[in-house]
Formats: sequence, structure tokens, C-alpha cells
Amino acid sequence: MTDSKYFTTTKKGEIFELKAELNSDKKEKKKEAVKKVIASMTVGKDVSALFPDVVNCMQTDNLELKKLVYLYLMNYAKSQPDMAIMAVNTFVKDCEDPNPLIRALAVRTMGCIRVDKITEYLCEPLRKCLKDEDPYVRKTAAVCVAKLHDINAQLVEDQGFLDTLKDLISDSNPMVVANAVAALSEIAESHPSSNLLDLNPQSINKLLTALNECTEWGQIFILDCLASYTPKDDREAQSICERVTPRLSHANSAVVLSAVKVLMKFMEMLSKDLDYYGTLLKKLAPPLVTLLSAEPELQYVALRNINLIVQKRPEILKHEMKVFFVKYNDPIYVKLEKLDIMIRLASQANIAQVLAELKEYATEVDVDFVRKAVRAIGRCAIKVEQSAERCVSTLLDLIQTKVNYVVQEAIVVIKDIFRKYPNKYESVIATLCENLDSLDEPEARAAMIWIVGEYAERIDNADELLESFLEGFHDESTQVQLQLLTAIVKLFLKKPTETQELVQQVLSLATQDSDNPDLRDRGYIYWRLLSTDPVAAKEVVLAEKPLISEETDLIEPTLLDELICYIGTLASVYHKPPSAFVEGGRGVVHKSLPPRTASSESTESPETAPAGAPPGEQLDVVPTQGDLLGDLLNLDLGPPVSGPPLATSAVQMGAVDLLGGGLDSLVRPRRLDIGAPNFVAPPAAAVPANLGAPMGSGLSDLFDLTSGVGTLSGSYVAPKAVWLPAMKAKGLEISGTFTRQAGSISMDLQLTNKALQVMTDFAIQFNRNSFGLAPAAPLQVHAPLSPTQTVEISLPLSTAGSVMKTEPLNNLQVAVKNNIDVFYFSTLYPLHILFVEDGKMDRQMFLATWKDIPNENEAQFQIRDCPLNAEAVSSRLQGSSIFTVARRNVEGQDMLYQSLRLTNGIWVLAELRIQPGNPSFTLSLKCRAPEVSQHVYQAYETILKN
Repeated sequence: MTDSKYFTTTKKGEIFELKAELNSDKKEKKKEAVKKVIASMTVGKDVSALFPDVVNCMQTDNLELKKLVYLYLMNYAKSQPDMAIMAVNTFVKDCEDPNPLIRALAVRTMGCIRVDKITEYLCEPLRKCLKDEDPYVRKTAAVCVAKLHDINAQLVEDQGFLDTLKDLISDSNPMVVANAVAALSEIAESHPSSNLLDLNPQSINKLLTALNECTEWGQIFILDCLASYTPKDDREAQSICERVTPRLSHANSAVVLSAVKVLMKFMEMLSKDLDYYGTLLKKLAPPLVTLLSAEPELQYVALRNINLIVQKRPEILKHEMKVFFVKYNDPIYVKLEKLDIMIRLASQANIAQVLAELKEYATEVDVDFVRKAVRAIGRCAIKVEQSAERCVSTLLDLIQTKVNYVVQEAIVVIKDIFRKYPNKYESVIATLCENLDSLDEPEARAAMIWIVGEYAERIDNADELLESFLEGFHDESTQVQLQLLTAIVKLFLKKPTETQELVQQVLSLATQDSDNPDLRDRGYIYWRLLSTDPVAAKEVVLAEKPLISEETDLIEPTLLDELICYIGTLASVYHKPPSAFVEGGRGVVHKSLPPRTASSESTESPETAPAGAPPGEQLDVVPTQGDLLGDLLNLDLGPPVSGPPLATSAVQMGAVDLLGGGLDSLVRPRRLDIGAPNFVAPPAAAVPANLGAPMGSGLSDLFDLTSGVGTLSGSYVAPKAVWLPAMKAKGLEISGTFTRQAGSISMDLQLTNKALQVMTDFAIQFNRNSFGLAPAAPLQVHAPLSPTQTVEISLPLSTAGSVMKTEPLNNLQVAVKNNIDVFYFSTLYPLHILFVEDGKMDRQMFLATWKDIPNENEAQFQIRDCPLNAEAVSSRLQGSSIFTVARRNVEGQDMLYQSLRLTNGIWVLAELRIQPGNPSFTLSLKCRAPEVSQHVYQAYETILKN
């Protein structure tokens, strides 16, 4: 009978029966009882009450029973630490058992029992096992040291176990060497500053000798360790590469990728003139190709790694294009990855083959794949100039199919082709305009609008086409609205007499009827340019555009070098460094490729200046993602402004006053000399209230960028809610909300009399609360409140009241008295009414404070369903006194670093990650009072979603 019988028992009073069986004299009965206990434990029953009885069963020679007892012990030792000490004697005894399997079992279990109380008792047995005559025991003991180090690092160092581990690297048994390397690597990872793996040519030689005889996992540990070594010169690098190369033919794909990682790293040190360099390139291709014959999941991992390798050294796979052609039964994730690599390998030699494949893919049934294939054709046109004409004709053929999503993708890529090859393929514009009505995706609509605006002089009815888009302006996405605004301004500058009304209409829609700050700002800038200096407007809007680069999605070089060091790990699949996705970043070390030696080409090295640069200058390399906080100081936000900025900025802007004499010229109608009738400048009503003061100080003041306090949007105010229903207050209904304006907090109340008698003599009082909120003046109801009458009152509040921590933190208990009775209610106030206006922290202070606050005080939250972009988010939050200290863009993600200060002086620091197109943001908050974080997150949600 199988072991399933142990899981099918339905007895009552089972624990009592098991206790009796565990104490039985019969060995077989005892073993059966322990199996039943383990079965109960496996399905989640609590059998911790049997701890002493099970531990008694340890005194046995039966290996199977001993394993079962140890399994139980590992599970319950943490919840019963006092009981676990009972087992120590048996461990000590088992570590001296003549059977090496039992010795190893004892030491393995010791490592798995994570109880501080008993770790010191285990040092002696562990020391003996590390020097055991049997290699199986030694290799198990090596791993146990790493586990013990995780529980109590100081103890391991004091007992000298780390030195013993280092000695095991010279062990005669390859598996012991591999486990010692694995244990030391694990410890070194959690303590990056300690130089545990002190590798030198002698120890490297021992590792390479062990490499040939280990199991596959042992080989991976050793190869990963070799990858962290930097050879002293190119000869040593070549010698190591020669001894690692045989691993490329291993059956295990993880061993192959680890070997590729070592070779890719050490190739940096080899000169390209060496014959061996060429040989190595040829040897690297076959194993990578072989990985693509595995199952789809492994293929995907291999393809993600190959993607990195191709970006670093495309010559390795330049003759292997055919293996990346898509098979009909490939899953979509494999297809998309192959497509990406095909484009990276596309060259003049193979472009005809690639285009034929891509055209075939564009007729597939999988919509996502077809879209990517059409985009790929456009990318080929941009990458290989000689193929551009063929690509454009292929795209036109696809447009003729009239398949909606194919047409839309084709228009998007043709726009990029126009940017890359101006005045070459514009003859196709007529064909594109025929498909105008079928466009329903924002990106395609925006691309088509760009084409119409850019080539308005070649399109007779350009104004009609743009006007057709303008009809549903407010229903369009932001991307389309911005593109439409720019296109109509371009059209106006090219054909001013015919499009006067159209441009007035779009500027009015963008500035007066829109609540999107990006759109409004751009509208004001265009309006101001057109009304003050049409010539400047022409130079700005119709300026010559830079040609687009061929590979826009390449990984930034320093990040690519780091990812090459992580080939075969999750980082190479995500294409992100571990610090970006490992929670807490426990000892994450940034790796980089070794510098090239003198014999190799200096121009290849990211560390050396380019040939034309002066010797002292270094190339500007974009920092890696892990250095984000460290580089806050280098951001291009300009230094923090102190003192009144208005007096000096007009001079600093240079000779040209962009506002052309301040706002007066904007508000007064003024003639535009473009051969057009009067062009009416924006009306005064269109200008935000805080722009009314005379300025002459440059565009920075137009959008209040210099000031940390005044904002366009103002602090968010929640709609009034009913706090005290009439039925609970003898006819008095109280609704209200909280506001903060110009540094003053108010409670805006609405009192309604639903009783049959007049109400008078109102007074209000607050209970003690977390932030000391208290009325700053009496509750003033100037006339008696008659039945059915409603009165609105704004009650000023101060934060000087008595403080007492409440649960929840933002709870406010209120008592309201009138001539009838005293009534009580409680409400939750939004925390952002406590955000003070001078909460913008200096950048250096931000960096120091962030590092100073312990990591355990960091809380992470998700803000979902928020379609705003980074600028809109920053602008909206600043309106509620959450200030952006710095902003970065990393791998397409916008990172906002923000600060705010509460009325009681508590600072909260935030990192907001925004992925364009993804409505979910990640918010990390750091604060010395972590209980505030949840409420700050709620404030973020409230402000951004309303």
C-alpha cells in the first residue's frame, strides 16, 4: 500500500492516539506513528503538541525514521525553541555517528533550524564535520556555514568558520570545492564589503581543475565565481577562456549560459587582432543556436540572453539569421523576442531575406505579432538605408490590404521613415490620407496628424483634414491633442490667410477648455509666440528636425555591460539590474566588465575618452539605475532658487525678452505681420489668476517654475460629506469638508435645520487628536437658524491644540452644541491639509535624509488607474504641497523624487515610478514616523484621482 493512507484518516482525538503510538516499544509502530504526524503536518494540522514525543524517537539507528523526525524538527523548532534544545545532544551524537549519511543529515538539519538559542551549541559539531574524512559530510557542512551566517554572522566569524570555508576551496573533492564556493559567494553577496572570495591565479587554477569533475550545479557555482574574477592581463584571460570553452558543449543550458557569461566578460580583455579572439567568436555561436531547440520556456530565456549578447557583440551571430525565423507553432512570447533579434542582426547582406520573412509575418492571424512585424519593417528601413525603398513599397502593399490594425501600424512607422529620410518618400502621403477615417488608435491618429502638419504645404485640403480631427478634440487622448495643437500651428505658419479661425479655435480649446497642464502650457507658449514674435514662432515651430537614430531601443551601454555580467540569471531575462527588482536590495553589488588591456583597442573602452576628445575629458555615461539616488545632485532641474527670483531673471534670460514686454502684450490684441488679418491674442480670462501681475522675467515665471509655493492648480478639496445626519442630532444636519489655502486650514461646514424649532447658541469643540487640530475661532452663526434653513460657515483651524495619538491617525472627534443639546460625531480629515507650503527639501538634504532613514521605515504602495503622465502628476501634487525635488528617466520609466513636510515638522520623502502608458504607479515612502506613510499614500491617491 502507498503512503497515501497516512493522509486519509478521519479519527477524532487523533493527537492522543498518536502520542500513545509514538511512545510504543515496537519500532515499526513508532515509525508508522511518525509518518502519520508528518502527514498531518503536511496538510496543515497543528501537531506541535507532540514535540517531546517525536524528539524522543530521534534515538534510533533507523535512517528513515531519523529523517522523518528531523523533518518534523525543522518545521516546529522555530515555534518551540525551548523544546528544540532537547534535540541538541542527539545532533552532537549524530555528528559522530560512523555512518556518513547520518553525520551529513545531522549537520544539514542543524543548518535548517533557525533558532538563535541553539546555534552556539551547534558550532562544535559543525567544526568537526567541516574537517570530516568523508567528502559528502564536508560538502554538506560547507552549505551549513552559509545558513548559520545568515542567522548569526558574528558567531560564524568569531568561530573561524569562514577561514575553514576558504581552506575547502583547495579540497581534493570537486563537489566540496563547488559547495565551498557557493557558500562563500552567498555570504559575500550579503556582505559586499568583505573580501571573502579573495581569488588569485592559484585559487583560480584549483577551481578550473575542479570544474571538469563536478556535477552540473557545482559547475554553475564555479563558473559564476570565475565571472567575478578580473584577470591581471590578457594572457591570463585567454588561458581561463581556453579552459572554460569545453563547458559550452554541456547538456545543461544553465552551465552553457554561465560559461557564455565568463567568456563574454573575459573577451573584453582580448585584442580583436588575436587569432584566438576570432576562434572564440566562432565557438560561441553553436551553443547559443542549440539552446533554441529546447522547449519554449527555455527558448525564451535563451532569446532574452541572446538579445543582450547581440547588442554587445553582433558579430557572434551575424551568420545565424535563419535560426531566428519564426516557426508557426512558436508561442507569442518567443515570436516577439525572435523578431527583435532579427532586426538587431539585419544588415545589407541579409535584408532581402529578412524583409520577405517580415512581409509573410504581417499576414498572420495573431494581432500583436502582426503589429510588431509591421513595426519591424519600419525599423529595417531606418537601420539599413539601402532597403528603405523596398520597405516603403512593402508597407504600401500592406496598407492596400485595408486591415485596420495593419494600416495603423504602417502609418506610425512611415512617420519615422519620413523623419529619417526627409524629401524622399513624401509621394506616398496621398495614399495615407485615403485611410484617415479608419484610424482609431491614438498613436496612429497622432502620427497621421504629424504628417499632415509637417507636409501641410503639399496637401491641398490639410486644413479640412485637421478640422475633422478638431471636432472631437476633448474626446481625443492627450497624445493626439498635443499633436493636433502643434500641427494646426504649423499649418497656420505655412498658410496664415486660410487658417486664422482654425488656429484661434484650437488655442482656445487648449488653454480655456482643457484641464491638462501639458496641453494648456503648450497652448499658452504657442499663443504667446504667435502674438509677440511671429518670426521667432516660425523658427521654433518649423525648425529643422534632427534625424532619428537607427536603434532607439538599445540598452544604455553601462547598463548593458552590467547585464552581461548577469547572463543566465533573472536580471538577464528582465533586462534590469538586480537592484531594480530584488526587494530590500540586500547587499546588491553593481558588476561591470573588466577594463580593456593596453593591447586592445582603446576606442572600444567605455572607460577611455574618444579619439577626438582632450585627454582630461571623460565620456558622459548615463548612470545605472541603482545609482539613482546618488545622482540626484546631478539632475538638470537647475539649482534651488532662494530669495525673490523676479528681479533678476529678466536679465538672465539674455537679450530677447520671451514675453515681449510682459503680460500686457498678451492680453491686448496685436497685429501679426504674416499677411493675415488681426490675430487676437489670448483673452485675459484665459490667463490663470496668478499670472495677472506684471512680469518681464522669462517663461519660467509664466508657469511659476521658480517658486516653490504658488501653483496653478491649488490644493485639492474633497466634496462635502454628511458628518452628522439629522436623525442623530434632533434635526441638525452637518455636512463638511477640509480645505487648505495660502497656509490656512479651514473646516467648511454646512448646517441645515431639519427640525421644527429655531436653533441658536452654536459652539464647537474638538477632542485631542494626533496633529493638535483645534478651532482657531468660535463657531460664528450670525443669525438664528430657522427650520429648513441652511447656512455655510468656514471655521479656521490651528494645529496648536493638545496632541494625543488617535486610531486611525487622522481621526477627529467633534462636539457641537446648540440651544437643543450637545451632539457628537467623528470624521477622518485628509492628511494633505497638513502639508505645509515650504515642504520642498534641498536636493543634497534629500539625498542625505533618504540614506539616513532606516530601510525598514520604507513602505511601498501601488496607485492604480491613474492615466496622468509625469508632468501632470508633478503639477497636480505640487498644488497640494508635495514638491518634486528631482526627476529622472530610467529605462523609459519616469522617476519623481518628492518631499513634503507636515505641520508637526515630520518630513516624508517619496519616490514615484511612472511607466508611460501604464496607469499603475509605484510609490515608495520613507519617513521617521512610518505610521504616517499609509495616510500619505491615501493623500496621493485622493489628489491624483480627483
